[in-house]
Amino acid sequence: MHMDNIQRRLNRQRVKHIVMSYGLEGDDSDSCQIYLTQLLDQYPAPLVELALVETLVDHWLNTPMLRGTQFFAQAHRKLRIWEVDAISSTITPAQFQQITGLDPTPVFGSAETLPPHPIHR
Repeated sequence: MHMDNIQRRLNRQRVKHIVMSYGLEGDDSDSCQIYLTQLLDQYPAPLVELALVETLVDHWLNTPMLRGTQFFAQAHRKLRIWEVDAISSTITPAQFQQITGLDPTPVFGSAETLPPHPIHR
């Protein structure tokens, strides 16, 4: 049980790293923390990571960049779509790593099975 708690905390730290790196909370920190906690309670953390990065990529060139609860609502929309449709990622593990600075293995799978191209399940 103790290891599960440590793993859960590590997974949440990875998500927080992505959020903090890009200032995704904007000026709405409290509401965003609540929203993010709800997402992490409802979906596996690696899937939340992927949804956040996919949403970042979707809105990369928008100025000003989408932030706050609107950003998390877009990521949540992606997660809901993945509940009924196949998970389809437009980014590769290497791109995920470049964007987040994080090891892509928890999101894309082990190094032996790591696809060199985007996920399409």
